[in-house]
This record gives sequence, C-alpha cells and structure tokens, in this order.
Amino acid sequence: MVVLRYVDVVLVAIVAVPALALGAPMLGYALGGGAWVLQRIIAMVDRYWTRKVAEPRTALAVNLFEAFGRIWLLAGAIVIAGVAGHRQDGLTASLVILGAYSAAFAIRVMSGPPQTTPGPVPRATPGTRATSGTSATPGAPARTRPAPPPGGRTR
Repeated sequence: MVVLRYVDVVLVAIVAVPALALGAPMLGYALGGGAWVLQRIIAMVDRYWTRKVAEPRTALAVNLFEAFGRIWLLAGAIVIAGVAGHRQDGLTASLVILGAYSAAFAIRVMSGPPQTTPGPVPRATPGTRATSGTSATPGAPARTRPAPPPGGRTR
C-alpha cells in the first residue's frame, strides 16, 4: 500500500505538535525530523537511479554508498543538534529518528516481502541451454552453458 509506505514521515509531522507543546527542544526536533524526511527523499531518488543502472555491480555500489550516506546523515543531525544546541536537543533528535525508524521498520515487516517486477524470461540461444535456478540479479539473463553432444556424455 502506498499510504503505509510514508507513515513514518506523517508521524514525524503529526507528533511534532504535541511534542513541542509538551516542551521538547525545537532545534532537536527540527533537525531530527528534517534529517529523517531528507533521508527518505534520498532513498526515493536512489531507488529511481538504481533501477536505471544496467550493470549489477554499479547498482550495488550506488545502493551501498547511498545507504551508508543516509546513516551518516542521521548521525550527523544528532551530533549537530547536541553541539549547536544542548544535550536535550541531541536527545530529542535521536528520539525522533528512533521513533520514525521504528515506525518504518514495523510497516516494512508487516507488509511482507517486497514485490518484485517480473523481468524478461531468459532464452537459450541455439547450442546452449539455460541453467536451472534463477539469476542472482532480477531481470538479468540466466547463465547458459553449452548443450551436451547428442547421444554422448561430456566429462
């Protein structure tokens, strides 16, 4: 469901009003919530870019770079909130990120395995046959090997 995919972002916005009314530091909440929303935008852009990459190794490199970059973004927001403000600001930023991550994780677990789009069906070229099993990368062609000679076994 598309609505459930962004519940964490909606919760960050909705919880801001009562949290700030109850005395949570504004700087910490703004930095924590802003970093969370920014990393979600970066994740969406990364998924778009990764789908366009044809080479599996390049796609993996882009995905890993982006994932670690988002972690450092969130950690940096917590540190900046604690240094620019007070310790309470850093704590507030970390609690906002923890709550948003927990909501996103719970939704991801409850929605089950990700849906994959079926890729093209691999075809064997003349003189080869497709190996059993699936390719390690969705949408990548299956590996092929030469067909055995008729009536004989190969070593």
